[in-house]
Amino acid sequence: MVVVNQNTLAAVVTKEVERVQVTDIHTHLYPPDFGDMFLYGIDELLTYHYLIAEFFRYTTMDYEEFFSLPKMQQAELIFQTLFIKHSPISEAQRGVLTVLKGLGLDVNKRDLQAFREQSSIIPVTEYVNRIFALAGVKEVIMTNDPFDATERQWWEKVGNKDPRFKAALRLDPLLNDYEKNHRELIKLGYRVDRCLDENTINAIKLFLKDWVKKINAVYMAVSLPPDFTVPEDSYRSRILEKCVLPICREVKIPLALMIGVKRLVNPYLGLAADSVGKADIRSIEYLCRTYPKNKFLVTMLSKENQHELVVTARKFRNLMVFGCWWFLNNPDMVKEITSMRLDTLGLSFIPQHSDARVLEHLIYKWVHFRKIIADILTKKYQLLLENGWRVTEEEIKRDIEDLFSNNFWNFIGRNI
Repeated sequence: MVVVNQNTLAAVVTKEVERVQVTDIHTHLYPPDFGDMFLYGIDELLTYHYLIAEFFRYTTMDYEEFFSLPKMQQAELIFQTLFIKHSPISEAQRGVLTVLKGLGLDVNKRDLQAFREQSSIIPVTEYVNRIFALAGVKEVIMTNDPFDATERQWWEKVGNKDPRFKAALRLDPLLNDYEKNHRELIKLGYRVDRCLDENTINAIKLFLKDWVKKINAVYMAVSLPPDFTVPEDSYRSRILEKCVLPICREVKIPLALMIGVKRLVNPYLGLAADSVGKADIRSIEYLCRTYPKNKFLVTMLSKENQHELVVTARKFRNLMVFGCWWFLNNPDMVKEITSMRLDTLGLSFIPQHSDARVLEHLIYKWVHFRKIIADILTKKYQLLLENGWRVTEEEIKRDIEDLFSNNFWNFIGRNI
């Protein structure tokens, strides 16, 4: 048992944070077997919707003209605009540089073709292994939408053979637009109707059970608007309470609620069109209080929701706070939110997920976050030392493994 002192603390924390293997609990990644859904390479990095939104801050090009271009040309425009004509200051821009540096490339060459060749000369399986190793990630949770016909064919014809890619059943079409998407359920062989009669409720529950089993989902998930309210007389609220929560209890998996996204505020931007709004914490309180045998993973998109979310988590053991989602994943906000959570919840939360949509995102998301949390944890342990509390290397290692992996799996397996 090695006791840490003032002189060794920062080095020990940094060492353990850098070598911990991550369970990345929310991504939009797919395994290589999923064909074109598996996104990787510099062109995908540059045409990520974060950078598309930033590109349109500078350009006067018509949206339609840009999106009609081949992806390589889109990437070249973004590279010239955000990296050559202007310094790449933003977090998303800097992330591209972190990836290239992590891959051993000289970013000062500013040679897009050389960057393209990096991923093309390595066999895909070997490349995936390399990215996971560089990111220090042992497994990722995907976002799997059975209403997406393209994705559905991969599950039905191929399935997932890579155990590092684990599934989460995404419910957005079911909960947020049932009136439209119930027709898709009918096409899939489920006898549902627009009216949520008993037969329809049972058919939806069967659909959920079938897909949880088919993809071996570790949780169900839905992204929700700021005005999400439950209970209310809506398709979303009724399906959530009558179908989703009972099946989650039956199959013993959590429901992940990602709350606060305003969809398509500028539809011309495609995937970059969404924005943020403050949500009402009372819906989370209602769910946790009314369904104590259900487990809820919750992240909220608005900065203004963060304090009341951690206070709510203190009241309900069936609530697990996770991640600094989407627009919150900027260093200054990550520092503030993570420090507040440690002050309020101790080590009983999941500090981050990557939300990666392109394979190489794993590198920059986790490289950046490790630096932030190492600094925060060092300061927290420093306070313990000042109070005379003895801290060992083994205890620091345990705590960091809990934050980066074990808290998630323990919550998944816990009986509430």
